Amino acid sequence: MAVLKVIEVLSNSDKSWEDATRKAVKQASKSIKNIKSVYVQDQSAIVNDDEVTEFRVNVKLTFEVK
Repeated sequence: MAVLKVIEVLSNSDKSWEDATRKAVKQASKSIKNIKSVYVQDQSAIVNDDEVTEFRVNVKLTFEVK
């Protein structure tokens, strides 16, 4: 039986929500091993002068506890 843990992570990108999600996983993997999945819970964006300038995601990362 595997034991899994879920944490919530916030991330941002000036490119896309997908890039923000990738950044969240990459940064979290520096201190958390065995990441199994990522669930994008929320997406938002910052708008300046009628242009989207920042994409934000709130993700849940699931990883196996050894």
